This record gives sequence, structure tokens and C-alpha cells, in this order.
Amino acid sequence: MSTRLSTGGRLIDRTKPMSYTFNGKRMKGFAGDTLASALLAGGQMMMGRSFKYHRPRGVVASGAEEPNALVGLGQGAAFEPNQRATTTELFDGLSATSQNHWPSLEFDVGAINNRLARFFPAGFYYKTFMFPRVAWKKLYEPIVRQSAGLGAVPKERDGDTYEHFYGFFDLVVVGGGISGLIAARAAGRAGLRVLLMEQTAHWGGRAPVDAAADGATVNDAPVDKLVEEIVADLATMPNVTTRLRMMAAGVYDHGYVLGYERLTDHAPEAPGPRHRLWRIRAGQIVTATGAIERPLSFAGNDIPGVMLASATRDYIVNYGVSPGDRVVVVTNNDDAYRTAIAVKKAGLDVPIIVDARAAGGGALAQAARDLGIRVENGRAIAKVHGKKQVEGVSICAQAGEGGVLEEIACDAVAMSGGWSPVVHLWSHCGGKLTWDEAQAHFRPDVHNSPKGDAGETFVTPAGAANGAMQLGDVIADAGEMAGRAIAALGGTVRAEPVTASAPDEVPMQPVWLMPQGAGPKLRMKAWLDYQNDVKVSDVQLAAREGYESVEHTKRYTTLGMATDQGKLSNINGLAILSDALGQPIPQTGTTTFRPPYTPISMGAIAGTARGAAFQPLRRTPMHSWHEENNAHWEPVGQWRRPYCYPRTGESHAEAVSREINQTRSSVGLLDASTLGKIIVKGPDAGRFLDMLYTNMMSTLKPGKCRYGLMCSENGFLIDDGVVARLDEETFLCHTTTGGAESIHAHMEEWLQTEWWDWKVYTANVTEQWAQIAVVGPKARAVLQTLSDDDLSAETLPFMAWKEVTLAGIKARVFRISFSGELSFEVAVPAGQGMALWLALLDAGAEHGIMPYGTEALHVMRAEKGFIMIGDETDGTVIPQDLNLHWALSKKKDDYLGKRAQQRSHMADPNRWKLVGLETLDGSVLPDGAYAVAEGVNENGQKRTQGRVTSTYHSPTLNRGIAMGLVLHGPDRMGEVLEFPGTDGTVSKARIVDPVFYDKDGEKQNV
Repeated sequence: MSTRLSTGGRLIDRTKPMSYTFNGKRMKGFAGDTLASALLAGGQMMMGRSFKYHRPRGVVASGAEEPNALVGLGQGAAFEPNQRATTTELFDGLSATSQNHWPSLEFDVGAINNRLARFFPAGFYYKTFMFPRVAWKKLYEPIVRQSAGLGAVPKERDGDTYEHFYGFFDLVVVGGGISGLIAARAAGRAGLRVLLMEQTAHWGGRAPVDAAADGATVNDAPVDKLVEEIVADLATMPNVTTRLRMMAAGVYDHGYVLGYERLTDHAPEAPGPRHRLWRIRAGQIVTATGAIERPLSFAGNDIPGVMLASATRDYIVNYGVSPGDRVVVVTNNDDAYRTAIAVKKAGLDVPIIVDARAAGGGALAQAARDLGIRVENGRAIAKVHGKKQVEGVSICAQAGEGGVLEEIACDAVAMSGGWSPVVHLWSHCGGKLTWDEAQAHFRPDVHNSPKGDAGETFVTPAGAANGAMQLGDVIADAGEMAGRAIAALGGTVRAEPVTASAPDEVPMQPVWLMPQGAGPKLRMKAWLDYQNDVKVSDVQLAAREGYESVEHTKRYTTLGMATDQGKLSNINGLAILSDALGQPIPQTGTTTFRPPYTPISMGAIAGTARGAAFQPLRRTPMHSWHEENNAHWEPVGQWRRPYCYPRTGESHAEAVSREINQTRSSVGLLDASTLGKIIVKGPDAGRFLDMLYTNMMSTLKPGKCRYGLMCSENGFLIDDGVVARLDEETFLCHTTTGGAESIHAHMEEWLQTEWWDWKVYTANVTEQWAQIAVVGPKARAVLQTLSDDDLSAETLPFMAWKEVTLAGIKARVFRISFSGELSFEVAVPAGQGMALWLALLDAGAEHGIMPYGTEALHVMRAEKGFIMIGDETDGTVIPQDLNLHWALSKKKDDYLGKRAQQRSHMADPNRWKLVGLETLDGSVLPDGAYAVAEGVNENGQKRTQGRVTSTYHSPTLNRGIAMGLVLHGPDRMGEVLEFPGTDGTVSKARIVDPVFYDKDGEKQNV
């Protein structure tokens, strides 16, 4: 049955019919419809099922606050679950399916939960799934996993594309209603760079819809005219950017705004990305986000056909859709009378307006009476009749206990419990709220606004978002608050003569439950959170069971944890909890509003980072040579490094052995370009590095290098590397490959937040330099053939560096070693890396030079007992565990981690210490294997006394070697430990010195 009105619908184009399907059924709509309005027009009242009880659910709102009408959109690669029908714009060929039911929407087996509701009160899972414990895996977990979630998980790869965009503006205005438009125009005329965003497809917000019912005007003209004038005016300003279908997902410190723009959701065949994620920096932010109407709590307020009064008139005025032929309006404020008037003007029947206020309404109430609508004051709805659609209501006294005074037949109920400002963005960045007793809502406390580092205010609420609820007040507040934001940016506000004429409204009356004295049976059927099936009785139960904190009650009952994040239910739930606790609402407080304001797609978060571009693939200047020479790749951070270079018929293990033997006996080449390289420069550079590293760096002389360790403030080892001093004020810090970005960020965090007044500059120059390690007994000979500079041990000793010319290329040569051999690390500009690599191969040909990969590097460093960040460390290891006491300065008063390492747990003599491990049979220990001890722990498992951190086969020693952390390890040399394998076998290994090869360092110091 179609409920489309023959006339009306300010947003639809009746000349452009569209076809779509819902649950496989072909239906019709018009351009400009939302999916929700098109479904209502097609007579589809039930659109889904609730989460817990699988109750029939119809649309209750008309915007982003909708909790019920969630559908799966599209098919195959275009499928996306949990999309709001109220914000989904209709397009030709749209395919939608309802969710959370089986086998069909009309007949759902899961509805049995509704009949068993008494066994599933709030928090039942906390009481049910705990005992017996053995039942969890076999019984409870499969049921929970099967029941979890509403929509189906997409099975195919997303076929759309997404992008990120960066924007910089003086002023960002969030919300394209009357308030936002006024603020944006004022800022634009002040010459500021402005971004105005509106989450819907239309400018103007609620004002044009309300004016269609109450005849309100602005400057003696229709509200629509003001909207058109401002939009046209903004289009002429080159300093103003406007965006429809764009939401501010979150507001963060320092004027950072995350914007979410839906580009082609309404036109999927259009080229280009589907969504765009904006990362915006703004000098000032105006939140003109409006307000959301609250529902009323009465028995049966979730039956399809019960909806917000504002949504009812939205569907009538905007889309020409009748929510019902006979609409009962129930309210505690004057605004709902606009809905009754709109329903009546559309030719539909309003059998009664039920006003909970004993004194009734004002001018709007009289206008309703003048249209012949019956108004009853001091009344309430005791119960809504119907199962899958409203069939009637029972009327009672609001001050009573639910005694029925009369029954009224109807097919829709429009309810209004007052309005709540949208304070989410204000709250995201720390804005405080204050309780407005007169209007019974939380609004921004502009005296406790979010502040920047210098104490400046950077977020300003305006209009309804600031608690102004009547048109004249909205316009006046928007002008005043926009003026504040503009003045904060140094702009001059030009007065805009805007006057509004609208019916006066009398105060609302807070009503949180109908009727006031509703008994247990009615409270168990009065719903707060529609999607999660939270009732008034659930919140009252939580209070009785000791959940006095609103945050605890939220989690115990799941109130406000649905996909609408409590936009409709939060205030009503707070009020019910406050009443149960016998305290005022402000004392109960609010839950925490967290971004995003509404869900944003995972695709938008990822942007272009998907598939092959999930992470940028970083290549060294010699990457193409490695590819041509059959390199087997190993991912290290975002780099691809050669693991080894297997030859025809050669296994990887054989290739690694060949590379090690060649390097140890003659000379090898390693592409070390991926190692982090960070410049630290300035008068305070040495002082800064002394705080970052555990040992002293400020005493390092130019031309010299020093190995250093870096700890977090918690004392744990996070990186190591060689620091070279380039001149009096400049240091070059080498980091691990995977640590370059994080260590640079670590440096900047401390400089910007703690030592902001130190004169230090840092730059990550990792990719500006190619770095090649020339390693082995013949390394100096190979380099000397390419240079006239003296590279002898006397002029370039161990842990020194100098600038030389190699093969005509200016280079820095660092005399450092990670292999234990004679080693030179040569750094040249990235563009010269390949040329030097080829020159070195030619120069070393007579010595059998060959490249070696990361595995050979790891084996050689393990033979020398050198630690590897990420192998010997796991975020819980301190330098003392690795016998690196010598790298901890005793001269410095402080460094990051020093005080943490003095805590009792860190100084515990029972911490595991680094040792070498040698298998009795020469085999290789399993990586990560644990050494067991006598007895069992609290979980009945074998006790452990150590673990393997690195394990390899050493071709140099022709046996397996390993490093590990062992309880009292250095004091137990020669003891044999047992390492059980996952296959039931047990490996035995002897504790030995971790330095397996060249203990005195003769080969690297030659």
C-alpha cells in the first residue's frame, strides 16, 4: 500500500522516478528520496529487527540518529552492512536487505527471545556465561559468536576507492543549517578562509521544514529564501569552501578536525573515489550542529509506526510521505504541535494531541485547535497497541499509574520529549557541559570551553547546538557566537540585520516516563535504546544492583552502545537512572562522547592504503640490482631487504652459508641503506642526546662514532645504533631499519612537549643516503683501489669516520662493524648508490666479492654475541638484562629510563639475563623455545627459567648457536637446560658465553 501523498515533498522530484529493491522486492521512489522515505512511501513500515529480542522495528527518526532502520546495501564487491536508511539517498538500482533475522523479516525465529525476555534482563550475560566454566568453549562461545553483530560481514573485496585530503582554514563551520550559514557568511565577508560542511545533501537544516508548519519568516520572507540567499552569496566568495554530504567526525586538540565526505554514495556509477577523509587544521571551529529530538518512554514506544514528531513532519514536508492516516501526537513541549499542524495540512487525521503538561501549550497549541484538532492536557499514553504496526493507543493521566481513560484507534504515533543540543564535537576536545533546567538538556558551558596550549578558545558552539531552540534565539546566538570566533582570528564582524518572526512557545515539562507512576509491567515495555533493547526497567535494575556510575550502567545495560551511540537514548536513560538513585541529573553526569560522530567507513580510514599500496613499498637505490640477481626478499618495516641471493639449484640455507663463508674469508657487500639516519643539530644537540641515550654522547669528538642504547621513559630498551659526530653542533644517529620513523617521532615528542625551549633540530634523512657495508679481511683493499685517500687503520681507526672520494663519488666512510669483521659502512647520496655498488663489485671481483643478505648479517652478528632489537628485546627487556651495563653512563644525572630502571622490579636480581646456548648434539634450537624448570606454576603448567631469543646454524662454527635470556644465566655457565618442542621432542643445550666467535675482537680491529 502506497502512502505517498499526491502533493508536497520539497526535496523530491516527481518527474524522476527511481526503481530499487528491498529484500528482493522491486519498489518505486523519486529522485531526492532517502531509502527510508521511499520505503515508507511504499507502505514498508517494518524495516528491521532489534538486536537482543528481535522485536519488529520501524523507522523512528529521519537523520543520523536513526537506531532501527539499518540495512545491508549493495551486492558483491559493493555490499556494505549497517547503513542507515534515513541517510541513504535513493538512486536507481539501489539494492537493500534488512538485517538480524532468519529466515525472513516478517517471520524471524529469533523472536523467541522476546517471549523469553524475563530470562534476559540487563547484564544477564555477566551472570549466565560464568558458570560452569567448562561450558564456555563448548556451549556459550559458539552461541555468542553466532549472535554477535547485526549485519552480515562482506565476503568480497571492496570494489570502491577512497582518498585522503588535507585542508587548512582560518574557520571551520560544522553544520549547514541557519546557524552555520549565518556564521560562514559573516566569516567569509570578514575575509577569512572558511570551510562550511553539512552532513546531509541540503542546506538549511530544520528551519524550512518547521516554517512550512508554523509560517515562520526571516526578514519578512520565507525561511527558504534566506537559505537560498546565503548559499548564493557564499558561492561568490573565493575564500569560502562549501561541502554537502560531509560530516565532522571528530574535533581534536589544536584545531584538528577530521572530516568525512561521501562523494558518490548517491551516484555509485559516477567516477572517482567513493569517500574522502579530510584532515583539517583550523584556527577556529564553530559547531552549528543543531539539536536532536528525544523520544518519550511509554509501553510499546518501539512498535513500527511510532516515530519522532520531527521525523513525522520531515517525511510529510520534505518527501510527501504519510507515516499514517491517523496520527496521534504525544508531547511535553510546543514543538510537536508543528507536526500535528503539518499532518492536518497534508489532509491526514490527527485524532488527538496528548500533552503531558497540565497547563498545555501556547500559540501553536491554539493554532492546532483552530484546525479542529482535539488537545488533551495532563494526559499520557499508557500503551501502544499492535505488533508489527501501530493499531491504537490507550490514554491515561500523566500523573497517574496507567489507568486507561480511553482507547483511540490510529496507525502512527508522533512523539516528542524535548530537544538535546548536539554537543558531541564540543565534548570531543574537552568542552564541558552544563545542565539547562528550563529546557531539560545538557548544553555547552561556554565558560569552560576547550583551550589550546596558550589558553585560547578554539571551539565555539552556535544556535541550537548552544541551547537556543527557537528560531529568533537561534539566529541571534549564531550571530553572536560567530562574532566571537571571527574576532579571535583578528577579523572584523559586519552586522547582519536578520530578524525572525515565529510563534512564541511556552516552556516544556521534563517527562521521562509515561505515565509518571507507571508500574512494573509498563516499565518493562517502555524502551530507551531501541537497537539494543534496553528498557526503563533495565536501568532501574542496574541502579538496584549497585551501578551508580552512568558509565558502569551504560556498560551493564548496553544503553547507548548501539550504532547510534545513544543519540536518542542517553538523556532519557540518565534521567531514569537519576530518578532511581534519587539524585538530580547533573549529579549523575553524562557518558563520554567519543569520535566519530557517526560511523565512517573502514575504506575511508585506509584511503589509498590497500592491496599493493597497503603500505608504501620502500626500495633502496640498489633494489633493481637485487631483483636482477635473484634476491629472496624479507619485509623489514616498509622496506624489502634481500634475505639471501640463492643461485641455481641452491637452497636458501646453502646460499646463506656461502655468503657468510665468503664474507668471513674474503669480502662481502651488504645494502645497509635501510638503516635509520637522523640528523640532530643545534647548540643543545649534545645535551639532548645525553637524555635520549643511556651513555654519554655530548663528549663525542667530531670524526668519531659511539654505540648507544635508547630506552623509553619506562626503562625498556627501544633501539640501538651508532652515533657519529659530524661537527660541533651536528650528530648523525643511526637507528634500526624498523625504528627510523618511530625514533624520530620519539625525539620530536620530547622536544615538543618537554624540552621545547632547547635549541635542537631533527631531520629523518634515511632515504637521502645510500649506505653500503664493505665487510671482510679484504674490505680495506677493495676500497683502497677506488680511492686516493688514506684508509689505513692509523688514519681511519675503529669507531671513526672520514669523508673520502670513492670511484669519483664523495662519500662518508664509517669504520664500524656489525659482523665482527673488518668493516666499512660507506654512505653516499642516494642518487649515487647504484654507481658505487657497481664500482665495488668490479673492484672486488678479484677477491670473489659477493653480496650477502639479512640472514647472513643476523648469523654473523649472533656469532659475535651482538644483540638485535626485536629479537633480544620484546618491550620488556632492559639493558641490564643483556649485560650491557657498560653502556649505562654513571656520569650523567639522568636519561630517559634511568629512574624507571631503579624500581624494585627492574633491579630484581631474578630477572633473566643474556647467555649463549650450545646444543649438546649440534642441532639448532627452536626459535622462541622456553627452558623448563622443576615444578608447575599457578596454572598447572611447567615452570620456565628462560627462553631462546635468537637461534641459527653457524657455518663458521659448523653448529647451531643460540642466544637466550635465562634466570641467573651468567652465573650458571656449563649447566644444561631442556627446551621442549611443540612436537613432543626435547632439545638440550648448555649455557655458554654469548660471544661464540672472535671473543677478543681481533678480526674487526685489524
